[in-house]
Amino acid sequence: MPFLALDFETATSDATSACEIGVALVEAGRVTASAGWLIRPPQWPAFHWRNVEVHGITPQDVAAAPTFTELWPELGRWFAAAPTLVAHNAAFDVRVLRATLALGQLAVPAGQYACSVQFARRVWPGLPNHKLNSLCQHHGIGLTRHHRAEDDARACAEITLRALAAKGAASFTEFAANGHANVKPLAG
Repeated sequence: MPFLALDFETATSDATSACEIGVALVEAGRVTASAGWLIRPPQWPAFHWRNVEVHGITPQDVAAAPTFTELWPELGRWFAAAPTLVAHNAAFDVRVLRATLALGQLAVPAGQYACSVQFARRVWPGLPNHKLNSLCQHHGIGLTRHHRAEDDARACAEITLRALAAKGAASFTEFAANGHANVKPLAG
């Protein structure tokens, strides 16, 4: 069963301030495609300095970027390709997704989501922490540009694949059915 790993970066603490989105599609047990897009948030050019300090994206970087609503026709195809969405700290990414969709008066796609932080804690409880970069280091996953959306989405996908393998699950559905992941409806 395919799944889509997702990551957002934001300009401010406002959930509608997405300034970058990254996705990684997993099919047949491997990442088959990934992409990332800069987004001009509705708050542009207002960016909080702490957010810029984390991801390095500036107002100038997104000045000519499309809005989330303008990107949605292309992004929607990625969401349609996989019924399950996985994000590292999914509460944040799903909140941003829902807020940006609502702002653009767009429907939340059908499907479900799960959090890779939560299941990493269940699968590898003895690790000192379950931050994305720490998990990547522990598992030998290259994370070139941490806090850049496409790289983080790919890393999330790889962590998820390793968690599936660690529990001998043939699919994300089996992994969740065996209690290793809480799956929630995306539109909920």
